[in-house]
Amino acid sequence: MPEGHTIHRLAQDHAARFQRRTVRVTSPQGKFSDSAALLDGRRLTSAEAHGKHLFLGFGKLGWIHIHLGLFGKLNFGTGTAPPPTDTVRLRLEHPKAYADLRGPTTCAFITDGEKQAIHDRLGPDPLRADDDPDKAWARISRSRTTIAALLMDQKVIAGVGNVYRAEVLFRHGIDPYRLGKDLTRREWDLIWADLAELMREGVRLNRIDTVRPEHTPEAMGRPPRVDDHGGEVYVYRRAQLPCHICGGEIRTADLAARNLFWCPRCQSF
Repeated sequence: MPEGHTIHRLAQDHAARFQRRTVRVTSPQGKFSDSAALLDGRRLTSAEAHGKHLFLGFGKLGWIHIHLGLFGKLNFGTGTAPPPTDTVRLRLEHPKAYADLRGPTTCAFITDGEKQAIHDRLGPDPLRADDDPDKAWARISRSRTTIAALLMDQKVIAGVGNVYRAEVLFRHGIDPYRLGKDLTRREWDLIWADLAELMREGVRLNRIDTVRPEHTPEAMGRPPRVDDHGGEVYVYRRAQLPCHICGGEIRTADLAARNLFWCPRCQSF
């Protein structure tokens, strides 16, 4: 499932290609046909993200709400769009660009009130400038759930996925099994600030890199990572490999229905 930086990048990509333009809206697959007919020939007025939710605004008409889930894909093209396949749930296009959505968990036309309800049930997003980390801290500081599980709970903090969860805990030396209530406020503030910086870089580069400059392949004289995920990381998908810092073995376990990765030596408190 894409992490939050990907959805914010998709919002930026939609804004760059379609915002303030009149767009053709169709649903070749047919599952979004009624809503597409209402929006066809209208102007896209805004595009924004909150966590893993993408919102495409059409002024007073409402919003297209998209959640990609595990299998959803959004692809962009330039110039005249080719004939769509019948797997395309939603197509936006104008003469110079198009975007095709396939396989999302959610693609729905919603009102302002319905959109606000989605925001209300999500935790703060490190990539939304106005979101308040105090809202997440209020839940974390009282919780007997592990910090690793809390970071994956979109009601606590929105947009963090398995990669950022594992990597930010490593970067701060925090045992993923430590309970939320045992985290200090300073530790939480550092985690939030680090997530915001890492995820902003993820939006900019369209990939996840979490290693500090002194730990890059060039600095350490080690081979670069080869993985379809891309990016340089400390622990994610590195089970049984040596830690870049201490040389100990990276471990993995199931936590919150996802594979957790951590270094027991470096994350001992």
